[in-house]
Amino acid sequence: MNASAQPLLRLDDVKKVFYTDEVETHALSGIHLDIRNGEYVSIAGPSGCGKSTLLSILGLLDSPSEGGYWLNGKQVSDLSLSERARIRNREVGFIFQSFNLIGDLSVYENVELPLTYRGMSSADRKKRVHDALEKVGMAHRAKHLPSQLSGGQQQRVAVARAVAGEPSIVLADEPTGNLDSTNGEAVMELMRELHRAGATICMVTHDPRYARHADRIVHLFDGRVVEEEQGQLAVKAEHELKESGFEVA
Repeated sequence: MNASAQPLLRLDDVKKVFYTDEVETHALSGIHLDIRNGEYVSIAGPSGCGKSTLLSILGLLDSPSEGGYWLNGKQVSDLSLSERARIRNREVGFIFQSFNLIGDLSVYENVELPLTYRGMSSADRKKRVHDALEKVGMAHRAKHLPSQLSGGQQQRVAVARAVAGEPSIVLADEPTGNLDSTNGEAVMELMRELHRAGATICMVTHDPRYARHADRIVHLFDGRVVEEEQGQLAVKAEHELKESGFEVA
């Protein structure tokens, strides 16, 4: 893992309260979380425990009611709306459970769309889109519409859209939630490849099979972090160090 002294993402005593019809819903209660550069973290827990709310805050789609959030050493509350938008477009890749593809755009156009907001040249966009679709095995479907694809293929396109911008952070919200086990495992392998290429990944999942793929698993319950444990990547790395004769603290 390419870890640095300063966390890439830091949440300090973050709370999130939603108000509806005079009812307070405490989605997050006092979250402390550090995610380091190059780390692969799974956020696990049952439905309604605050996982997606936490991911929305990390991705600058929502703001905490209380507490602090630092992104790459900068206090997020100090960023202007335009700075937040720039970070979302250039530094963060989102992968959603429901794919969120635009139905009347082709596969190519769906992957290209976020790049058009960067003022990138047509040639650069074309190369980025082609490389991303090749990476997920969907280049041969570039002219198809989302409705002409299976669920697994749509999620592959969603992954391509997320990585075409070469983000430093990939946020995935139940990326296997609408897929069968075969397609789910294929998407998880894509996530592993992104991590091996240097991306920092934070993935929300309620499925323990997929949570274990990460370096670290953070368990949420009722809006609180109740436990952290090593994932398979960390256990494998520790085992390899021991096999090489290194002492592991």
